[in-house]
Amino acid sequence: MSDVFTSKKRSAVMARIRGQGNKTTELALAAILRAEGVSGWRRHLPLPGRPDFAFPRVKIAIFVDGCFWHGCPKCYRRPASNRRFWDGKLLRNQARDRLVSRQLRIRGWTVFRIWEHDLKRPRLLMAQLRLWKRMVARVDSRSRSGAELS
Repeated sequence: MSDVFTSKKRSAVMARIRGQGNKTTELALAAILRAEGVSGWRRHLPLPGRPDFAFPRVKIAIFVDGCFWHGCPKCYRRPASNRRFWDGKLLRNQARDRLVSRQLRIRGWTVFRIWEHDLKRPRLLMAQLRLWKRMVARVDSRSRSGAELS
């Protein structure tokens, strides 16, 4: 069945539809953080890229990247149709991720990116986050005290 709209009109209609974000993955990470007793995090602070989670005291930003939308090397499956569109979309998403991470680092933030599939193994994920935090603390000459991911 063909579309009832012209391609220009369809584009305008679709542009007005706003996504819900990655709500289920964010809720999954929030549940993991709570279960592990991790405190000090806030969601969607007005920072570049609007990190899914931020620990303002220690300037750590966490993004939960969807495996499809951000091109996970483990899970991403290239769509069979409309490949040019999806290839471009994926490249733009990845370029935006790099830009946002760079902007946050310039502001003194440490950026962690978690793949959606990592949420399926919460204990391993928490061990990874703690390891990353210890590595940052060793390299960082600034005082970043706090019990947040300890």
